[in-house]
Amino acid sequence: MSALFEPLEIKGITLKNRIVMSPMCMYSCTNEDGKVTPFHITHYGSRAVGQVGLIMMEAAAVQPEGRISSYDLGIWNNEQIKGLKALNEQINSYGSSSAIQLAHAGRKAVLDSLIYSPSALAFNENSKIPEEMRINDIKTTIDSFKSAAKRAKLADFDVIEVHAAHGYLINQFLSPLTNKRTDEYGGNRENRFLFLKEIITSIKEEWKKPLFVRLSTNEYNEEGNTLDDFIYFSTQLKKLGVDLIDCSSGGVVPAAISVYPGYQVKYCEKIKRESGIPTGAVGLITSGLQAEEILQNERADLIFIGRALLRNPYWATTAAAELNYNLPAPRQYKRGWN
Repeated sequence: MSALFEPLEIKGITLKNRIVMSPMCMYSCTNEDGKVTPFHITHYGSRAVGQVGLIMMEAAAVQPEGRISSYDLGIWNNEQIKGLKALNEQINSYGSSSAIQLAHAGRKAVLDSLIYSPSALAFNENSKIPEEMRINDIKTTIDSFKSAAKRAKLADFDVIEVHAAHGYLINQFLSPLTNKRTDEYGGNRENRFLFLKEIITSIKEEWKKPLFVRLSTNEYNEEGNTLDDFIYFSTQLKKLGVDLIDCSSGGVVPAAISVYPGYQVKYCEKIKRESGIPTGAVGLITSGLQAEEILQNERADLIFIGRALLRNPYWATTAAAELNYNLPAPRQYKRGWN
């Protein structure tokens, strides 16, 4: 059997295959309310029809000021639960599992309101200077992640992923490039990890299902975190009960990044082997054969597909054909697939 189409069980949730729709912001909410729209129903539902094992929704802001833009999906109030729950019902009806990425943009928010960061440093010369978070702001944000996890449970998600990558708020605390604090949340890597540690601890008070964390495993700056630092963070996250590290890279500061097929897999593989925690590989993975190699060589446990799934909602069927695997079709599509 193809490794790509083997099921994976995590904390009682069975993913029917190893294909994950990578979270990708769609900026498609209206009225700045963060609620699910008909676009989201079609967008995510079509990938479930296409037999993706785990559909991970885009970054959902845990606070209004944590949105990347005013068009972002949100999970900061109870009025947003109904739409998310209806979306999950559709995803699950096709046998796919569902996930939500809990996020806060920090200094990378492009909003008219105040924006926040561990230190008052703008992302670039064209960006707004953020407010340095006070201890009370930090505690309020941690509580917001906990409340968002409770809403995710009420909306019937199967998996939560905490967004600690791409230069957003948690990544800003983790990185010495953006965290210049002198209190218990800044300085050495143990202190810089404290914000994420407290978020994970608070989420686990509400959430007993699988919990993933996305990390930027290369900051592309000599003064930033090293891979050894990310191995340390991953080891600590495993101790806290996190189930998988979703290994991306970049975004914390402006940088020129040389990309090529599978360019982030080497970081994913090293974290898996040295931290002993399952990992997800992401980054220009475009074919079934490429995904199969990663899994067969035990370089990762899940394959996160991004742009390839934007181009083709039925990417799983294309991958199955490459691997000579007979992927069962939804009842309504059997005449076309088989």
